[in-house]
Amino acid sequence: MHNDVRERRGVRGLSQGELGKALGVSRQTINAIETGRYLPSLPLAIALARYFETNVEDIFLAENGDLR
Repeated sequence: MHNDVRERRGVRGLSQGELGKALGVSRQTINAIETGRYLPSLPLAIALARYFETNVEDIFLAENGDLR
């Protein structure tokens, strides 16, 4: 699953640590999400979407671009 968390974080000028603190997770968790080594729980995915004022579907996409 692909995501654009790194790009969205960069637009806001946030470090991984700053984003992690805002969401109540570690910098390592943000790094793992950005690199695709960790697929966040639904509550964390929703928190990311709310933080970036968008929908979960706009942040996370299956490798082929389909959500199925």
